[in-house]
Amino acid sequence: MYNRIFAFQKRYEQFKELNCELIGLSIDQIFAHLKWIEWIKDNLDVEIEFPIIADTGCVANKLGLIHPAKATNTVRAVFIIDPKGIIRAILYYPQELGRNIDEILRMIEGFKQIEEKEVAIPANWPKNELIGKGLIIPPVPNIENGKKLADKYKCYDWWLCYRNYYKW
Repeated sequence: MYNRIFAFQKRYEQFKELNCELIGLSIDQIFAHLKWIEWIKDNLDVEIEFPIIADTGCVANKLGLIHPAKATNTVRAVFIIDPKGIIRAILYYPQELGRNIDEILRMIEGFKQIEEKEVAIPANWPKNELIGKGLIIPPVPNIENGKKLADKYKCYDWWLCYRNYYKW
């Protein structure tokens, strides 16, 4: 777990810039957590700034994170929860595969864009093959309204228009 904690801590400022809080959860005992935190500080000179919860299994069981074939192994997961307490995304990982922190940050930033600008996020955003950092304008109910979008936005056609991305 120390490498996961370290990876999130290394990007902690980026999460804070997105107004995002991090919480770690593990069914390991608190002594293991304390040792990981100590080891990271002593060996990597990095202070862990977010809480890590030692779960007795109660929370992990409720979230379906106990591996069905191995009661002592948890399914690794990342939950992205919005400010209203709504789960927006769940990423499950096998034990052998590390997290992609860039993808988690991308998703959080994408959700912020969706909420604030009422847009959709294209595949591979912000490096989309067609519109780069562009944000997709939601579909309109008819062709006439769609054709008016071209006056306001960049469009490939009336049904695929996008606007520029502006970091808030």
